[in-house]
Amino acid sequence: MNFDLQDLSGTFSTFDIVVSLALSFVLSAIIGYVYRLTHKNVSYSQSYVQTLVMVGMVITLIMLVVGSNIARAFALVGALSVVRFRNAIKETRDVGFIFLVMAIGMTTGTRFYVLAVAATVAICLVLVLMSRFDMFKLDVQRQVVKVQVPPESGYTALVEDVLIDYTKEFELVSTESVRSGALTELYYTAQLKPGRKPAELISALSGVNTGQRVTVLTGYDQTDI
Repeated sequence: MNFDLQDLSGTFSTFDIVVSLALSFVLSAIIGYVYRLTHKNVSYSQSYVQTLVMVGMVITLIMLVVGSNIARAFALVGALSVVRFRNAIKETRDVGFIFLVMAIGMTTGTRFYVLAVAATVAICLVLVLMSRFDMFKLDVQRQVVKVQVPPESGYTALVEDVLIDYTKEFELVSTESVRSGALTELYYTAQLKPGRKPAELISALSGVNTGQRVTVLTGYDQTDI
């Protein structure tokens, strides 16, 4: 039996491999630093940034393997389609960074080196500028107000009278029966009037709902009584 082992590494040079992987690492690392620089929430993950760098280099390797061979491309698509990811993405911008490093990996893997560098510089510059100048920020802060009241309809009117006094606008989102029908929980979204504080709203609502539970959520802060 004759085994014919053929090494296809000669389809690209050692220089191509070194340059592609090294450039992919550098550019993906730059993207990772930009992600860290522009990240504003508490959900920052070092492992996620390291994964960005790894994904960029892996995509580069895949593109080197595929080259211009359509059969290999379809084989890799079939192999990768069985992979399932269970981790939830915490922020929508995280998905954008994943696509960015994938695109950079593809350009370096196909040896479009100038395009990869230019795209990384341009996109990272845009990301830094958007973060630096807080672009597209909407300065409308809304609260979620949850109020438990007795099931009689008159209490809803009392609650809304308080909301009219303390908020610029409000909207009833849902009404839910709790404690086996003994109470009704009202969910509102509201925007407090200037100078009004959540604690003041809670105090006023507590005066009309027979001392039942009142919760006001503002962003990541929660005031409860």
